[in-house]
Amino acid sequence: MTSTTRTLVVKATSGADRPELVNQAFTVAASAVAAGVEVSLWLTGEAAWLAVPGRAAEVALEHAAPLEDLLAAVLEAGSVTVCTQCAARRDLTEADLVPGVRIAGSAVFVEEILDARARSIVY
Repeated sequence: MTSTTRTLVVKATSGADRPELVNQAFTVAASAVAAGVEVSLWLTGEAAWLAVPGRAAEVALEHAAPLEDLLAAVLEAGSVTVCTQCAARRDLTEADLVPGVRIAGSAVFVEEILDARARSIVY
């Protein structure tokens, strides 16, 4: 994070099990990217599956942008992270994920949200 840039950290805790909730998280993250905000999208719990190629496309929601498109928008100008424990519980490695998605743990998440320039939202 740069010293003058505000960062929005968005944590998604649901996946295909709660499509409306996860779509809100992805929409907010992509909207912030479009507005020029530095964005860090964290995928935890069932949301971790959405970082696997093709899985975001499986979640369809009426009147909403496709998750796959929103994920691509965030990856284009922000960062996407799958939580280490969530990935391990699902036997996922970075090789299993959409290119550009990283795996990181709670220490990195805490560092991001405690930055004075950051705001965080959990869905």
